[in-house]
Amino acid sequence: MSTDKRAWLQPIIEPMRPVARELLVTSAVVNVLALATPIFVMQVYDRVIGHNGIETLKGLFIGVLLVALFDYVLRVSRGRVMQKVALRLDVEVGTRLFDKLMSLPLRTLESRPSAFWQQLFRDVDTIRNTLSGASALLLADLPFLFVFLGVIYFVGRPLVIIFLVMLVIFSVLAWRSGKSLQGSGAKESNAAAARDALIAEIVAGRATVKAVGLARALEPLWEVRQAGAIEQSIQRGAVSDGYVAIGAELTQLASVSLTTLGAISIIDHDLSMGALVACNMLSSKLYGPITQLVGTWRTFAGFLQAVERLGGILAEPEDRAQSALALERPKGHLVLEEVSFAYDKDRAPAIQADRLEFRPGGITAVLGRNGSGKTTLLKLMMGLYHPDKGRVLLDNADITQFSRDEMARWMGAVPQECVLFNASIRDNIAHGSAACSDEAILAASRAAGVHEAVIDMPDGYATPAGEAGARLSAGQRQRIAIARALIGDPPVLLFDEPSASLDRQAEESLRATLLELSRDHTVVVVTHSPVLLAACRDVVVTDKGRIAAVGPARDILPRLFGAVPPPGHPPEVPS
Repeated sequence: MSTDKRAWLQPIIEPMRPVARELLVTSAVVNVLALATPIFVMQVYDRVIGHNGIETLKGLFIGVLLVALFDYVLRVSRGRVMQKVALRLDVEVGTRLFDKLMSLPLRTLESRPSAFWQQLFRDVDTIRNTLSGASALLLADLPFLFVFLGVIYFVGRPLVIIFLVMLVIFSVLAWRSGKSLQGSGAKESNAAAARDALIAEIVAGRATVKAVGLARALEPLWEVRQAGAIEQSIQRGAVSDGYVAIGAELTQLASVSLTTLGAISIIDHDLSMGALVACNMLSSKLYGPITQLVGTWRTFAGFLQAVERLGGILAEPEDRAQSALALERPKGHLVLEEVSFAYDKDRAPAIQADRLEFRPGGITAVLGRNGSGKTTLLKLMMGLYHPDKGRVLLDNADITQFSRDEMARWMGAVPQECVLFNASIRDNIAHGSAACSDEAILAASRAAGVHEAVIDMPDGYATPAGEAGARLSAGQRQRIAIARALIGDPPVLLFDEPSASLDRQAEESLRATLLELSRDHTVVVVTHSPVLLAACRDVVVTDKGRIAAVGPARDILPRLFGAVPPPGHPPEVPS
C-alpha cells in the first residue's frame, strides 16, 4: 500500500497517542500480573507441598486473590479506554467519509456502483474494530512476550532454548500467513463486492424485476457471482485453516518438547518440579499471542485494504467548497461557449455547442431523440459536469468559480428520475433545512400543484414519503420534486421531462406555473409535451450530441412538425 493512501489516517491517530500510551501501560501491568498464577503454582509445588507450609499457602492464596481483583479492575478500565477509541474513530473517520462523499463531483459518484460506496462505510467499521478491538489488544500484548521469556530464563533456564526456537518458528509462520492471506483476502473481497453490486441493482429495480419477470434471467448471473464469492471464500478459508492447524500442531510439539526436556532437567537436578509446571503455564502466555496473530492476520489484511480504499477516495478532487467572493443573486442569464463534453475520451462528444444562450423572460424548450444529449446539457448548465472544452457562464461569470452550495441555491432542478428520501413530505420539499419557513414550503407546494393532495392525507406534510418516495404515486413524487426546486426562489429553473407522470389537468396547471415563473426567471424545460411546448418562447433541438437548431418556437416548431402537434402525440425530431 502506497504511503500517500495511508497518510490520511495519521492525523486522526496522532491525537490518540496519549490514549495509546495509557493502553500500553495498562497492558504492561496486566501482563505482569499474569505472572502471579504461574509463580503461585511453582511456590506451592516447591515450598508448600514438600514442607507442609499451610501458613505459606494461606498467604500465597490471599495474595493471588488480591492480584486477580486488581487485574479485573485494570481489564475493565482497558475495555473502557478501547470504547472511547472506537467512538473517536467512528466520529472522525465516519464524518470525514460522509463529508467527502457529499463533496465529490457527480462524475466521480457515477463512476462506481452503489455497492462500492456502501463498502466504504463498512471499511469504517473495519478500521474501528481493528484499532479498538481484540486486534489492537493483541498488538499491545506482543511486546511483553519478551517479559515472559525473561521470567522463563530465571525460573527454568534449561528450557529457554525450546522457547527461543519455537518463538522463531511461530514468527515465521505468522509472517507467511500474513503474506498468503493478504492476496486471498483481496480476491474474496472483490468477488463479494461483485455479488453485492448485483444484489444492490436487483433491490433498486425490484419493481421492474417483478413486473417484467426477470427472476429466471437474473438467476444464472447471481449463481455465477455467488459461486465466485463462495470459491474465493473457500480458498481463503483453506489457506487460513492450514496455517491455524500448523500453529496448533506446533503448540502441541512445543508442549511435548518442553515437558521432555524439563523431565530430563529434573532428573539431572537442574530444574524443580514447580519450575517445570510454571514454565508450562507461561508457555501459553508466550505462544498464545503469536498463534492468535496467525489466525488474526486476515483482520490486518482487511484493515490495510480498507485504509487503501478510503485513502483513494479521500484523495479524489472535490467540488469547489467556497467561493473567493460572495456575489449577489444572479439574474439568470446562461451562456454556453464552445462547450464540448464526452463521457469517454475514445467516444464522440455527448454534447457540443458553439454558443448557446438562455435568457429570462420566457420558457426555452430542449427537444431531441433519446440519447441526443438533452440531460447532459442540463447537467453542464448546473455545473454537475465540467466541460472538456469551453465554459458555462452565469451572468457573464464562469460557473466553475462558484461553490456547489451556491449553484444549488441559484439553480432549481427537477431531474428526470424524481428521487425522494425516506423523510416527511415537508423535509423533502425543504431540502432538510430547518431554516426553510412554512410559508415558503406552502408557496412552493401550491405553485407545483401538490398542496391539495398533501393536505388531503391524514398526516399532511408530516406524511413519510417512504424509501425513494415509494409511498407516493409517480405524479405526486414529480410535483414534490418541482416544489423542492422552487424553494429559495432560484433565478434559474431546469426541468427534465417535468410532466412525464402528470395528467392533462396537472400539465396545464404546470404550464401556467412555468409561464408565471418565466417572467423573471430563466426556465429551461426538456419536454415533448404539446401542452408545455405551446407555452415556450424558444426551442433548442439536439441531435446526436450537436445543436441541430436554435430559435423562436414559432419558427422552429413548424419546421419540425409541419404544424403544432395535436394533444397526446409527442413530437419527434426527424433524422
